[in-house]
Amino acid sequence: MNEDFLHYIWKYKLFEKETLIDSSGKKIEIISTGMHNHDAGPDFLNAKIKIDNTLWVGNIEIHINASDWDKHLHQHNAAYNNVILHVVYQNDAKVYNSNNQEINTVSLHFNEAIFDKYKQLKSKAHEIACSSFIHKIDEFTLINWTEKLLIERLEQKTQLVENLLESTKNDWNECFYIFLSRSFGFNLNHYAFEMLAKSLPQKILAKHKNSLFAIEALLFGQAGMLQDPQIADSYYLDLQKEYAFLQKKYNLIAIESYLWKFMRLRPSNFPTLRISQLAHLIYNSHSLLSQIIETKSLKELENLFDVQISDYWLTHYTFGKASARKSKSFGKNSIHLLIINSIVPFLFLYGKKQKQTEIEDFAIQLLEKIKPEENKIIDQWRKLNFEVTNAQQSQAFLQLYNEYCKPQKCLWCSIGNKILSTSV
Repeated sequence: MNEDFLHYIWKYKLFEKETLIDSSGKKIEIISTGMHNHDAGPDFLNAKIKIDNTLWVGNIEIHINASDWDKHLHQHNAAYNNVILHVVYQNDAKVYNSNNQEINTVSLHFNEAIFDKYKQLKSKAHEIACSSFIHKIDEFTLINWTEKLLIERLEQKTQLVENLLESTKNDWNECFYIFLSRSFGFNLNHYAFEMLAKSLPQKILAKHKNSLFAIEALLFGQAGMLQDPQIADSYYLDLQKEYAFLQKKYNLIAIESYLWKFMRLRPSNFPTLRISQLAHLIYNSHSLLSQIIETKSLKELENLFDVQISDYWLTHYTFGKASARKSKSFGKNSIHLLIINSIVPFLFLYGKKQKQTEIEDFAIQLLEKIKPEENKIIDQWRKLNFEVTNAQQSQAFLQLYNEYCKPQKCLWCSIGNKILSTSV
């Protein structure tokens, strides 16, 4: 038994209402269970109850044992003086507030079958705890919940954009440049790319818009990748020379080279190649954010991000080490991942902030047109016979697994709620 489960029972009124009699024998009628409080203070705020036909409005505190009130030192905390009902699993003690007034206490009684299901869900027998029940959940509940999960995931991703927007003093273009650069690092190098972009303001790159070589020198130099005295090929030395001049001109400080990760990456995903691709995107685009806002289709975005790399990288993966010649353009899967993880959340927030719902809608529509991500998490949902046919669905199922299944937050999940509150 835990308090989260009792919160769930209370919130959804799954207790036996006719047995609600407090420790002094008074009958309790619940009009409103109150608003669930996830911050400090009582568990439910502004509840309405009747005690022997007298209306009470105030807060509810929930514990496993009544004696937990004193263990948590609520008897000394004035924040609990407005508690009108102490709800417990076992009523083993009288409790008082800081004014020495006794708090009405009531024991919750509920169908033990609900708790048995809850224990099954928490047993960790399956990675997706409800796998034995989920096929019985009605389609309306599943569709409604996955739609909410998609928006929840987008709002989580846009929080980083919000933070960047604040740090750039509401400069949308600079914010987008940093956020997009971050996405070029995908999972392992997103932090290094973010630091790179923050160390090299977009306005400096704009001054060299007509020189791909200068843009590459600035990016590779600021990345801390032009500091190896043992590399002697001409391309590297030319970049080094160009960067030395530009670094002094703009008083730039490079980030530490150790931030870049090459281990556990396919050579085609090495950050050296991604930096060259970012340089080409910057060089080939004009007012990149405006271009993206004005796009009307997934195809336009795919074309925009179908960037090449400099000739040097056709025969190299790292500086100074030649390899067989090979084309290394952004693949469609990489472009789609970049759109999913950067373009969609950015447009979603931009549309919301600018009150342009058509941009918000376009962001969500993009996900509908992109194929789903392919990974172990999506495979697990498919094994449970869920169709995952586009990125809208895959993003929702990733959110469901990462935020609810993995941390076992079944009580916060609409599917878990349905399982516990019905006979499925």
